[in-house]
Amino acid sequence: MTSPQHKGAVMLRATANRFSIECMLVGAVAVIVVMVFVSLRPTPISILEIAIVSAGLVAIWLGFLKSQEPYFSMSLDTHCLTYQHKFGAWQLPRTNLHSAGVPKVTFDYTELELNAVGIKINNIDEFLIALSPRLAAKLLIEQRHILLQAVKMYCKNGNCPEDWLIEDSEFKSPSGKQYHGLIAMFGNRMAHLRLATEFDLMLPANVLDRDIWQFANLLNHWKRDPERIMEQLHAQQTLPRSN
Repeated sequence: MTSPQHKGAVMLRATANRFSIECMLVGAVAVIVVMVFVSLRPTPISILEIAIVSAGLVAIWLGFLKSQEPYFSMSLDTHCLTYQHKFGAWQLPRTNLHSAGVPKVTFDYTELELNAVGIKINNIDEFLIALSPRLAAKLLIEQRHILLQAVKMYCKNGNCPEDWLIEDSEFKSPSGKQYHGLIAMFGNRMAHLRLATEFDLMLPANVLDRDIWQFANLLNHWKRDPERIMEQLHAQQTLPRSN
C-alpha cells in the first residue's frame, strides 16, 4: 500500500506511458480498413496487407500494455521521491538521497553510458526495510538488462564476474543487518550496481518524464533546494502539455 503523499506533491508522468489510446485506435483502424477492403474484392489478401494487419495488431498490443501502467510513474514533494509501479511503490526521502547522475561504465578506455538515472543513497537499510518483496521481484526482472549492460563491459577480456549475474538470497548490509529472500536479492543487486556504476538504484529512461540528464539534474537540485524545485515544477505543470 502506498503511503499518503505530502501536500503539494507534483505528479510526473512517464513519456513511455503516453499515447496508449492513440496506439490502440490507430492499430484497430488499420486492421479494420484492411479487412473491409479484402472482404470487398475477390482476390486473396496480399503480403503487404498481412504486414499492415500484423503492424496494427502489434500497435493494439503495445497500446494495451501502456494502458496497464500507472498513469503517473513518480511523484515528488519537498520531502520524498516516490516511484509508482503497477506492482507497488518505493519511496526515497530527500534525506536519504546522496546524489543522482547518469551511470557510466568504463573499462579499458571504453566508456558506456547506461540509459537510466542512477541514484546513490545514504542508508541502504532504510530503503530495503520499506521495500515490498513483490515489487523487489519485478524490479529484479525488469531492470536486469541494465546490470547486464554494465557487466558486459567487464566480460570483454573473458574475465566476466559471474557472481554478479545471479543475486544471492542472503545479504548483509554495510551496517551488519541481515536480509533474506527477495529483499536480500535486491540488496545484492544494489551492491553489484554500486560496484559497476557507483549507484545503488536505477530509474530506467522509460519511467521518466524527461531525458535522463535533465532528471538527474532535477534530483540533485531538489536535494539542495526542494522548495525552489517544487515551485518550478508546479509552474511547469500549469503550461499546456501533450497527452
